[in-house]
Amino acid sequence: MAADCARVPAGLPEPGASIALGASVPADGGGPGKPAPHRAFIFSVVGMALLMSALDGTIVATALRAIQHGLHASINWTGWAITAYSAGMVLMLSFAGTLSSRFGRRRFFLVSVTVFAVASLCCGLATNIYMLVALRAVQAAGGAGFVPSATAIIVDTFGSARDKAVGLFGGLFSIGWMIGPIFGALFVTYWTWRGIFFVNVPISAVLVLMGLRFVPRDAGRRPSASRPVDFTGMALLGLGVLTFMVGISEFGDSSRRPWSPLFIVPLGVGILALAQFARHIRRAADPFISPHLIAGKGFGAVNVLNVLYGGTISGLVALVPLYAIDRYHVSVLGSGTLLVGEGAAVVVMSTLGAAVLRRTGYRLPLYLGSSVIVLGLAALAARPPGLSAYAWLAVTSCVIGIGTGFADPAGRNAGLQLAPTQSASIAALRSTGRQVGSIMAVSLTTAMLAHSTHPGKVQALVYLGFAALLLVAMPTIARIPEHRGAW
Repeated sequence: MAADCARVPAGLPEPGASIALGASVPADGGGPGKPAPHRAFIFSVVGMALLMSALDGTIVATALRAIQHGLHASINWTGWAITAYSAGMVLMLSFAGTLSSRFGRRRFFLVSVTVFAVASLCCGLATNIYMLVALRAVQAAGGAGFVPSATAIIVDTFGSARDKAVGLFGGLFSIGWMIGPIFGALFVTYWTWRGIFFVNVPISAVLVLMGLRFVPRDAGRRPSASRPVDFTGMALLGLGVLTFMVGISEFGDSSRRPWSPLFIVPLGVGILALAQFARHIRRAADPFISPHLIAGKGFGAVNVLNVLYGGTISGLVALVPLYAIDRYHVSVLGSGTLLVGEGAAVVVMSTLGAAVLRRTGYRLPLYLGSSVIVLGLAALAARPPGLSAYAWLAVTSCVIGIGTGFADPAGRNAGLQLAPTQSASIAALRSTGRQVGSIMAVSLTTAMLAHSTHPGKVQALVYLGFAALLLVAMPTIARIPEHRGAW
């Protein structure tokens, strides 16, 4: 994804490259070297938005049965209340970076929060499952805008301290994913499933008011805002990501065969659309994503690591409760608590990783974190040596969380270091890659399990296989440009 850093200063595009994605004048009171005032309030606003977006991805999980009965729906359609949110996030992340850079970080952030709030209110008022599913996609569209705009706001307003602030984002996401099911269960038990959506409205209102008060205003109208929007590129990327995701999701259906049209057709359309998109951005005069952000020097390695060590790991870890049930016959309740330690480890280690990043640089935490992740995955496949199955799986999951948390701040900041003025687009690409990697890992694993008579043993082999893949991919870290000290 990057320009040749030996010839082009960090943060500047290659000569002749498009800067429509993020080149901007720093916000009032901020900028690369000048922190904005009220930094604690600014981080609180964007951090709460990211936490709320992550929480809403999992809060519905424990409310599915209540939603099914409340809306008199089938379980298949009820499950789409989760799927629609994931699909909306993947699709809209592709555009959110561009829109945030074109129309202003603060402005786009506030609009995204408003869309999220209105959609949440409507979700709580939904009278049938089809309405709820459609509104969940709209809600995800608003939530997708948080990631790139929040990252850009931090980069623009935190000055030389942005590495530590951005490094904490991983912990916020982990907290949201971890507490989502718990909050969902509390609302269903003591109020109503509609409360899981209604609660977003007052929180969003507070975020809008605080954003208007504390987040610095966007600079004057950007030159890129007057340029024609690359709708062709957006359409090709959106079509490619969506159909590719549908294809690999269908592959995970136990009733599908590899030659099923429901798998082959969307996958083929997705690959063709993405190939055409790659051709389009190389030839277009003003593409909405500059080619060097995808596969340029430094950026290409960052993207590979985001997909493999970020996306696939999150998908594989999410399947640990299923693994506990299938292989070791752990109870459903017990399996549901296995990942609490993993989430807590990510929060703690991402905080530590962000604090020491200026001393370690990028490569050391990436090497250490990746090695710990590989060790944890391999240990998942092994039988517990003298421990209960529950304790062994909890410990090994926590080990994976330690590696993920320590490497995450370095992975987030490595791309931003290459082009800080394009922070919104880089953040959107990172999140898209992680979502796609997670979907691919889950779909491949569940497809193998669906056709196996011993799913627990097969899943153990999957963990070993992915551990080997990550070990082989580890030399990619050496291709990430190193950086130590202040920005």
